[in-house]
Amino acid sequence: MVSIQDFDFSYRRKPIFSGLNLRLDPGHIYGLLGQNGTGKSTLLRSLGGFLFPKRGRIDVLGFEPRRRHPAFLQQVFLLPEEFHLPPISISRWIKHTAGFYPRFSHEQFQRNITGFDVPREGSMQEMSYGQQKKLLISFALAVNAPLLLMDEPTNGLDIFSKSQFRKAIAGSLNEQQCILISTHQVKDLENLIDRILVIEEGRILFNQGMDSISRKLTFTQSFDPEQTAQALYSESTLKGNTLVLPNTEGTDSRPDLEMLYKAVILASEKINRVFKP
Repeated sequence: MVSIQDFDFSYRRKPIFSGLNLRLDPGHIYGLLGQNGTGKSTLLRSLGGFLFPKRGRIDVLGFEPRRRHPAFLQQVFLLPEEFHLPPISISRWIKHTAGFYPRFSHEQFQRNITGFDVPREGSMQEMSYGQQKKLLISFALAVNAPLLLMDEPTNGLDIFSKSQFRKAIAGSLNEQQCILISTHQVKDLENLIDRILVIEEGRILFNQGMDSISRKLTFTQSFDPEQTAQALYSESTLKGNTLVLPNTEGTDSRPDLEMLYKAVILASEKINRVFKP
C-alpha cells in the first residue's frame, strides 16, 4: 500500500526527516502521534503528493506521489487541519467535486452528514468551524479512497460529534483501505485505531499494533513503591502513581494511549526493549 524508503525532507535549513523508513498496509487504522513540529503534517502532505522528498522514495499504490498522476489522485484523499470552503451550497459543491473520485458514494455522504447533523441549506462558508469540519469528514469517508489521510480530524468537534466520528470511521474501513490519522487528542482514537506510530524529531520512535501493546504492557494505578520502582514509566497523580509496567501476567491489558505516548517519548529505550523479539 505505502512504502517509504530513506526519506529526507527539510524546510530550507530546518531538517524534518532524515532516512525515514516506513510501511503502511491496507486494512488498518494507524494513529500518528507526536508533538508540534515533529513532521506529522509533513508526512501526510508528502504521501498526498503536496510536498516532495529531498532524497529517498515514496511509493503509494504503485505511484510516486510527487508526480500527481490522475489515477493516483483518485485513490488518495487528504483531510487537512486547515481548510477553506467556497461560498456555495453543499449540493453544488458535491456536484462539482464528487466526480473526481470514482468510488464516491452519495448515499454514504448523505448518511454521514445526517449522523453529524450537518445543515443542508445555506452557504458552506457561513457554517461554523465545527460544522465545516463535520462536512469535510463526511465527504472524506464517502470518497472511499484506498488511502485516507486525516490531519487532526477531531479538532473543533464536540463530545457527541467525536463519538459519531469514531462510529463513522469504524463503519467505513474495509480490507482494501488504509487510514492514517494524525492527532494530538489521543483519547479520541482509543477503541478506534489498531496500530500506533509515534514520531519524534523526524523519526519513528514506536510502531506497534494495539494487540501487541495490550499483551506486553500493563497500565495501572498504584501506591505501592515497589511496583512503582519496577515501572517502565510512572506519573504521580492525586489517585496515586499511574504506571506503565511490563505485562508479566500474560493477560490482555487495555492500553492508555495518553500514558503510552508519554512513556514512548520519555522512556523510549525501556518501552521498545519490551517489544524486541
